Amino acid sequence: MNYRGHRVMTLATTRRVGGAVIVRAMHPWMGVSGHVRLGLLTRWVTPQLVTQTLAECGKRDSRPGALPAGFMVYFVLALALFQQDSYDDVAENLVGGIDGMAEFIPNKSSFTRARQRLGSPVLRALFRRLAGPLAPDDLTGSFYQGMRLAAVDGFVLDVPDSPTNRAAFGGPVKSGQSAGFAQVRVVTLTECGTHAQMDAAVGGFNTGEPELAIALAGSARGMLVIMDRGFPGVVLWKAYAGAGAHLLLRARLPVAHRPVEHLPDGTYLARMNPAGQKGAHPDGVLVRVIEYQVDGGETVRLLTDLVDPVAYPAAELAALYHERWEAESAFRQIKTFQRGPAEVLRSGDPDMVRQEVWAHLVVHHCLTRIVMGLADDHGIDPDRVSFIKVLKHARRSVVRQCTDTPRKIKQFLAALVGKVSRKLDNGVRRLREADRFLKRPDSKYSSKLSYRVNSRDRRPTRRVVAKVITLCPR
Repeated sequence: MNYRGHRVMTLATTRRVGGAVIVRAMHPWMGVSGHVRLGLLTRWVTPQLVTQTLAECGKRDSRPGALPAGFMVYFVLALALFQQDSYDDVAENLVGGIDGMAEFIPNKSSFTRARQRLGSPVLRALFRRLAGPLAPDDLTGSFYQGMRLAAVDGFVLDVPDSPTNRAAFGGPVKSGQSAGFAQVRVVTLTECGTHAQMDAAVGGFNTGEPELAIALAGSARGMLVIMDRGFPGVVLWKAYAGAGAHLLLRARLPVAHRPVEHLPDGTYLARMNPAGQKGAHPDGVLVRVIEYQVDGGETVRLLTDLVDPVAYPAAELAALYHERWEAESAFRQIKTFQRGPAEVLRSGDPDMVRQEVWAHLVVHHCLTRIVMGLADDHGIDPDRVSFIKVLKHARRSVVRQCTDTPRKIKQFLAALVGKVSRKLDNGVRRLREADRFLKRPDSKYSSKLSYRVNSRDRRPTRRVVAKVITLCPR
């Protein structure tokens, strides 16, 4: 059989051992697997980029085989794109459109060994080459006074509870015993206006989010970075400030609660000290504190390095903090839509788990680029473009092998643009909220008492009116 001028056949190599000649059959994919592509995502994950990344990481095919490193990069990304499918199904999705290749799918152990040879640093380097801000200068909700808005937050993914994964990542513990799956923790620097992941750090369940967040400081230069109340700390603050970023962090009430200087707008300056230190500790940092309430509820305390109350009004910063939730929306796209709700990653080996995580981040970034392109072509906010439907079209482009050349990719994208007004546009985002409590019991084996606690009356996500923010001046 032939594919683009390449003959697919079973080859053989011979070598002499002593007086005997040993003939070794080679897989029919030999010489063809390097021509497999990843559908629409090939526009960004180009063969040239894959080759450069492999060279950067020092990955070379040490021996001829059916599963070279270049093919395995696309295969690992396809595992993330088709998370619910088996190795066989993913491989068939990749090569099913190429006449004859689907008849010679390698076995699972071959894919596993090839993934081990590839390792996780290649996918991490690929993500770093692709990642970056996507918002144009005029995109609403992406900038504040010339600073790009970004949010730092984290999420966890369940991984197979193998002894090596449990030792490397850790997981929930209840009454001194392991509870549930081992978990890998991911912290990202997310662009608020587009949901694009601009940088990320991967660690274990036992690794603190602030520790991983510090590693992202160098990518936040010139941005206004928003974080939740689990992050504030002197080390993190100095890391981001030293990298040229500005900060807007929620803090717990005991943090920086003693005013050093009152400002005219009712906000005040206070010192945030290292953990466990009191008073005017020399290693502390001076921060501006803004306090407010939402609909008369609990008092929210924000810390920022934007100390000028005239240039940076407290009401604007209080309203701006809620852009942090855009990171949660991005995590939902990865965890619920792309990975699948409550799905467990595939790998029982820690390095292969990290490989999967970086692959999910690469795929999400490419899908976000598609969303941004569609929104730009129609002059609408990217929030209106359905991520789920873009994901489905990206999967179809792989299965049909209809976007394996630049010309076909352009044609496929043109067809996709034509569907925006008819199918992909969800309309203007409506204000919604849902109650924040456990919607399922921890386990189907939970005691009756704990199940009753977790089965409170649950209301569905509902529309709400705009929140009223009331400043609480000192």
